[in-house]
Amino acid sequence: MYEPFSAEAYSENTRKKMFIKIIDIIIVTIAFFFILYVFVMNQDVLLKFVIGTVIVILAIIYVSLKYEAKAITQVMAKKDISKLVLLNERGVEIDEWELGDQISLLIGKSSAEHKADIDLSGTEYESLVNYEHAVLNCVAGIWYLEDIDSVNGVGLKKANKRVKNRLKHEIPYPLGNGDTIYIANTRILVK
Repeated sequence: MYEPFSAEAYSENTRKKMFIKIIDIIIVTIAFFFILYVFVMNQDVLLKFVIGTVIVILAIIYVSLKYEAKAITQVMAKKDISKLVLLNERGVEIDEWELGDQISLLIGKSSAEHKADIDLSGTEYESLVNYEHAVLNCVAGIWYLEDIDSVNGVGLKKANKRVKNRLKHEIPYPLGNGDTIYIANTRILVK
């Protein structure tokens, strides 16, 4: 059975975040000394103007990207997901699963050996669905979808996008209200 979280994965993620913070500190320190040299020690006016313009442009880009990322995170956190809806070929709802207070759900096919929380047995494309195909995990109120090394893959089409993207194995992708999950050719709407 698939383990949704492990201590090793958590500590590896913590180490990666610490490494990124150290790199950020090194970059800021180098940038500080570079700016100090250009604007205090150097007397070339043209160099000061060019470097100053580049710094202002980079600052504007950085702030806009931070603002956009924060806005996306806030929108995702506000969009509560309460259920998953199985759609047929014509987009008609044929089954649904309430999420309730669950924190982890296995998507696949149930059998004597395997119990899937989101059971796609009996669907049109059942033969393309693995017994343990994908997993949904809820972390800090946000649901994440992860492909469990399935044969036919997992796709995700964000609500505000036109293109379906194939998920990479064992990498969590955040879900939002209105997204569509593709398990092989089976569509599941996130509501």
